[in-house]
Amino acid sequence: MLLSELEERERRFKLAMRAGIPVLLLAGLVFYTLFSQHELKPTPYTVGILLAIVFVTVYFNYFLIDLSVKESLTDQTTQSFTQKAFITKLGSHQPKTLAILVVKNLHTINRFYRTEKVDHLLYTIIHNLDLHLSTYGCKNPLIARRYGAEFLIALKENKEDIEAILNAFMRNNRTIDDIEVDYTFAVVTDAQGDLEILLRDLHERVFEEVDTDIQKDRITRKASEVEADELRIKEALQHKRLQLSFRPLLNTKSQRVDIYELAVKLKDTQGELILPRTFLPVLNRLGLGQEYDLLLVEAIVKLLRLTDESISFTFNLSPFSLRTLSFQEAFFKLIRLHEVDPSRLIIQLYERKTHHNLSGYFETLRTFRHKGIRICIDNFGASNASMEYIKHFKFDMVQFDRDYVNKIDDTARYAMLRSLVTMAQSLGTLTVAKWVDNDKQKEKLESLGIDYLQGYGIGSILSEEALIAQHNPLR
Repeated sequence: MLLSELEERERRFKLAMRAGIPVLLLAGLVFYTLFSQHELKPTPYTVGILLAIVFVTVYFNYFLIDLSVKESLTDQTTQSFTQKAFITKLGSHQPKTLAILVVKNLHTINRFYRTEKVDHLLYTIIHNLDLHLSTYGCKNPLIARRYGAEFLIALKENKEDIEAILNAFMRNNRTIDDIEVDYTFAVVTDAQGDLEILLRDLHERVFEEVDTDIQKDRITRKASEVEADELRIKEALQHKRLQLSFRPLLNTKSQRVDIYELAVKLKDTQGELILPRTFLPVLNRLGLGQEYDLLLVEAIVKLLRLTDESISFTFNLSPFSLRTLSFQEAFFKLIRLHEVDPSRLIIQLYERKTHHNLSGYFETLRTFRHKGIRICIDNFGASNASMEYIKHFKFDMVQFDRDYVNKIDDTARYAMLRSLVTMAQSLGTLTVAKWVDNDKQKEKLESLGIDYLQGYGIGSILSEEALIAQHNPLR
């Protein structure tokens, strides 16, 4: 048992003793009165009753204290509901609007302020939020603290202007106790159906922005859209309806296209396309990420057999899939089964945050490298993680962040890109610049010695049929 558990049990027992003292005194007084008036003598029977009363009193108080702690409805720091209490109350509350509000910069705040000040900040945010919602006509809003600075909100009203209400709250509470606070949020309206699915959708959408610093396309969604998307995505994966398109990468040395980057969409029963930013979070939530990645790999190795051997494909796979032994076994089995050259597959990695177990992760990447698979790091130079990775692992290829290409006329950006290209060349690593839209960008990038260029200024995106027609050796 943990020391904390032992000390907490001791604390509750002392509370039970203190709460039981009045009852014990009353019982003692009753017995004293009986003894004095009726001249009763202490016997094993009467002593046993006294001891039983003492035991029952202390145990009953301890039980009540323990039960009250376990079934606490409120978070100790903010005095809002706990997540467990919040979810329990949703059934009777029957909310029409659900939202999640997150303090994006809590990690930074924790680094520079004392615990007491951070706790007071979170307490203030919750109470200001409650007052703000009430001011806008939201009666008895349910507010809960999920983790850290994640706050769940449930409203009985179907507030179509909830975005405006929360944006006003963020403006009015940008600075609290001289601490600058950075917020983001996501909303579900018409909240009917499986509330657990809706809460997971909120969490995924809001943390897509927190993790990538990319503004969400859809802040507010209807509950029916969330559930419909999940059904569409599951059905599309079940029937293996992938739609692949291919972005050409121009080899600046040979002036030929010998690598294509894959873009993947799912197609529903109506033929409508589902974008990765919609289907990937859902598949991961449902535990279907590895199934999707294997389906993609299977489609790629089949295409490799239908295209010239000089053509390679670069594509994204989830790091979580790569780290799983069962996925690795299935991956290599597909390559053996279809008898393709492993070097024609280039796995792209993009992680903004450095993996906590770098040595184990690099061992995983080496497993793929030993089998001949090439490894590329995407959006290179966009985060500290990419620089940390290249210090410890020799990548076959790096794809520079689009910011360097879009702002190549900026003196600082150009100087940084030049230094990154020089570093990659000294490591024997191929370099790729994407989002090349015009000849001016192309000339500047070629002058830096970048190996591959990709973008609308380089070549049009090909469909699967067009790719096979262009690169099938038997055409």
